[in-house]
Amino acid sequence: MANTEQSKKRARQSEARYAVNKARRSRIRTFLRKVEEAIASGNAEAAQAALKAAQPELARGVTKGVLHKNTVARKMSRLASRVKAVAKA
Repeated sequence: MANTEQSKKRARQSEARYAVNKARRSRIRTFLRKVEEAIASGNAEAAQAALKAAQPELARGVTKGVLHKNTVARKMSRLASRVKAVAKA
């Protein structure tokens, strides 16, 4: 348990950051789910639009420190290739 004033403040700040980061992660997952659903439905246009909407959200997750940049690069790459495969099919 926090005892000093500084440690109490850090605990409050930590809780606030946790809430912000949790909301941001949830938002990113929602965008990813929309891409996944569009791919599963086989609708190439919807999948492309969903991917285009998800990419800036993923990038924002990197700049805000919620996700690692290589993780996001990997996710974007894999999603893009899957969307491309749907478009060809």
